[in-house]
Amino acid sequence: MIKKILVANRGDIAVRIIRTCKELDIKTVAIYSDVDKDCFHRYIADESICIGPNNISKSYNNIDNIIYLALKLNCDAIHPGFGFLSENAEFARKCEENGIILIGPKMEQMVLMGDKSKARETMMNLGIPVVPGSSGVLSNKEEALSLANKIGYPVIIKASNGGGGKGMRIVTCEDDLFSSFDMASSEALAAFSSSDLYMEKFIENPRHIEVQVFGDAFGNAIHLGGRDCSMQRRNQKVLEESLSGYLNEKEKDHLYKTAIDIVKGIGYLGAGTIEFIVDKNKKFYFIEMNTRIQVEHPVTEMITGIDLIDLQILIANNQAIPFNQNDITFRGHAIECRINAENPSLNFKPCPGKIESINIPGGFGVRFDTFIYTGYTIPPIYDSMIGKLICWAEDRDQCIKKMNRALDEIIIEGINTNTEFQKMLINCTEFIEDKHHTKFIEKEFVLEVASTV
Repeated sequence: MIKKILVANRGDIAVRIIRTCKELDIKTVAIYSDVDKDCFHRYIADESICIGPNNISKSYNNIDNIIYLALKLNCDAIHPGFGFLSENAEFARKCEENGIILIGPKMEQMVLMGDKSKARETMMNLGIPVVPGSSGVLSNKEEALSLANKIGYPVIIKASNGGGGKGMRIVTCEDDLFSSFDMASSEALAAFSSSDLYMEKFIENPRHIEVQVFGDAFGNAIHLGGRDCSMQRRNQKVLEESLSGYLNEKEKDHLYKTAIDIVKGIGYLGAGTIEFIVDKNKKFYFIEMNTRIQVEHPVTEMITGIDLIDLQILIANNQAIPFNQNDITFRGHAIECRINAENPSLNFKPCPGKIESINIPGGFGVRFDTFIYTGYTIPPIYDSMIGKLICWAEDRDQCIKKMNRALDEIIIEGINTNTEFQKMLINCTEFIEDKHHTKFIEKEFVLEVASTV
């Protein structure tokens, strides 16, 4: 049984993991970089230790140092959270070699799903619908050109080992294909140490709906419903909600069954998210699988009452999922707004700095996952997300009203945040009527906001 976990992350997810561990009577070790010496997660862990300098590759991504500390401090397991090493197959391999439990999937599954072109091939072999495109990695620009002419423009070129919008280019005509290929390849190489690319038909203005899944070592597979993540900016999620109202019950059941078929088809172990895009005709296509806990997991917890970190640890302990699909009920509606230290009026420029004062919203059905506090200085070298505001209510309309109230209660002085932007977003007609899409913010909303300022 796992008795001690090293939390290989920082920020709100590190705090989130440590909280569940405390409730399970599991000891925790927090790691932190030099600049994170005052980060909240190190104060609530049982032990904390500096992992290295501010350079990410020498701290939170330093595999050898993290393994060494886990062994030295007698940790049974490592929880990688999201980002950093959470989907790093080499890290998974070294954990296994050193007898450390990595709270995540098997290394082979991480490799398979981490390579987007191989994942796509696997889905095709399982009979899962995928967007028309290349069957694997594109060998060169000429192959890309031939395929684009075959499936028709617009197309999207993606990094095979990518994520987060990096190494991705939308191509609308033949004249732009070669230059877009080169830019995507260079960006992919810089971000993921691989220039491999693949291509898909670009589905214009889709919805982005993902399904939370779990699998265990005993062949059990469950889903915990879907999350609508269609509010995005530059392929980065801005807010999420669950369940999605875009699909009817029959369409949701089909989507969930497909997600379960994937979990069983690859024998998946642990927490995962199957991501789909849905076109205007409600036809869905697999786009990728994230083999980790997601930033937006709290909305799923709010509508199911299930602690997803607890379930991750239970499965890592080689125990069976303690309930079946019929035991899971979905109640009400939940929305999550990502609160970032940034200035939306200056093209979302990051805004690090010292928190002079903070008021955290509360009340029934309100949750704020964060790591900041009065006097804390947000460093300039990490992601700008400083918290997640999650609200739950009996239905979507009431949830939007609750989110409005909760956003009004957030007071963070000393830096700029996107709270007002989020408030404008959830009150726009398209969101209220559930008629937005993945390019809504860039194509329509930002222009609309700019015209009123």
